[in-house]
Amino acid sequence: MKDEGSQEQRPLRICYFGTYRANYTRNRILIQGLQAQANVIVYECHAQLWHSIEDRVEQASGGWKNPRFWGRVMLTYWRLFRSHHHIPEYDVMLIGYPGQFDSYLARLLTWWRRKPMALDILMSLYLVAEERGLTQKSPFTAKLIFQLEKGGLKLPNLLISENSAYETYYRERYHLPADRFQRVPHGADETVYHPRPLTLPTDTFRVTYHGTYLPSHGLDVIIGAALLLREQTDIQFHFYGSGPEKERLELIVLGENLKNVTFHGFVSRDELLNGLAQSHVILGVFGTTRQSHYTIQNKVWEGLAMGRAVISGDSAVVREALMHQKHLYLIKRNNPQALAEAIGTLKSEPELREAMAAAGYNHFLANNSVKALGAAMVTALRTIL
Repeated sequence: MKDEGSQEQRPLRICYFGTYRANYTRNRILIQGLQAQANVIVYECHAQLWHSIEDRVEQASGGWKNPRFWGRVMLTYWRLFRSHHHIPEYDVMLIGYPGQFDSYLARLLTWWRRKPMALDILMSLYLVAEERGLTQKSPFTAKLIFQLEKGGLKLPNLLISENSAYETYYRERYHLPADRFQRVPHGADETVYHPRPLTLPTDTFRVTYHGTYLPSHGLDVIIGAALLLREQTDIQFHFYGSGPEKERLELIVLGENLKNVTFHGFVSRDELLNGLAQSHVILGVFGTTRQSHYTIQNKVWEGLAMGRAVISGDSAVVREALMHQKHLYLIKRNNPQALAEAIGTLKSEPELREAMAAAGYNHFLANNSVKALGAAMVTALRTIL
């Protein structure tokens, strides 16, 4: 009994491991959230493999066959091995996203140290490649990604999923047992995304989209709503970010001569945050792909964290965590008319918009903030200790 008590009082030591995207929201939130917990120590063991999104797309499209890429892989994992050698004693290893391929080296290292390991899956690498058309470009690469992900998911003692939909997908696709999973939801960094003391414009009703321009996000729906609302010149749409869909969307706006749409591109963080803070409504996603249905995207949580009303596409996953017209406004996906009507409703009913923004913000702080997610992860990790 004395040993059990001392074990409880000793800090939980976590090795956060892998070639994970160091600047990606999920990893930053979890590392900060774990570090914010009392009696938790985090050791980061990281080596960079991917240079950019474009780099990952190039390799997944067949570029991995180049011997120079394999040289980079071997060097990266050697560095990761050496870094791990210098990490102090820990209680559990947590592989950051994306880490399905890192599981192979991680399993060897944790066997060596006789420690359990967990993998934060977040998104399926195969499903992402499939929905971006990469599996069609290179079917052999698709099979390789599938098999590597399948093997990588079978090695950890614990798999962290965001929600029940993604968990079901993994279990059915890769034949994984239910007791291997624990859930830690997604969220946003409230030290970055939080209400700012800026006055909303009174001469225009500002609607904002921010993030990557991807097919799964359904940006044609937003442009379609802008077309339907073009005569209401006081409603203005603002786009921040970039991505593969941006050029095509800009051509549509130019061809239709839409005066109510502004593309800002990539801007400084302060400019983006000021733009969000001065928005009456922040938009989520409206696509119909499986990936868009399986997760609540960063931009939704970031909009709630800013204390703003959010409109997003309806799904079972969203309704698991948030309530329609209480925390955010949900509409039928791939439906510009529904989005236009929702914008009109929130414009004409400021009381609903403000109540929704306040409730959404409070829900975010309690369940999806940095500290809340760190606490959820600690609870999940303790199940394998």
